[in-house]
Amino acid sequence: MAAQTTAEKGSLTFLQVAIALQTLAIFFQAVTAGLLLSSPHGEVLHSAGARVMYGASMLYVLAAILAWRPGGGAPRPILYASGFLVLASVQVMLGIAHMPSLHVPLGILMFGLSVLALGQVLSTRVSERPDTRS
Repeated sequence: MAAQTTAEKGSLTFLQVAIALQTLAIFFQAVTAGLLLSSPHGEVLHSAGARVMYGASMLYVLAAILAWRPGGGAPRPILYASGFLVLASVQVMLGIAHMPSLHVPLGILMFGLSVLALGQVLSTRVSERPDTRS
């Protein structure tokens, strides 16, 4: 019996969900960074969010590998996901070292890159739909 390697039309793939989770986690980090300035609970939330964001980056790598291997997809998303995991590692180190002059701009860059990656996978999902206009 052959295993199905492609997603059904209209369903989200594991890769799309992983990138969406990563993007939401980074957005949460931006919100909690603002809370650091105004609330005593901001540091706890930002620290917890950092762990979630790092885990989401690792999940993105796993999803990219799984999308490539059984589905026969392109290996390029693995490169993007691995690069993002490197950026996340640097981001965590900068945060621990209390270097906001580098930590904040890198966070903004990471959010932008994650939104672009999310837009890319969602636009391919839309472009794969059959044209129903006749």
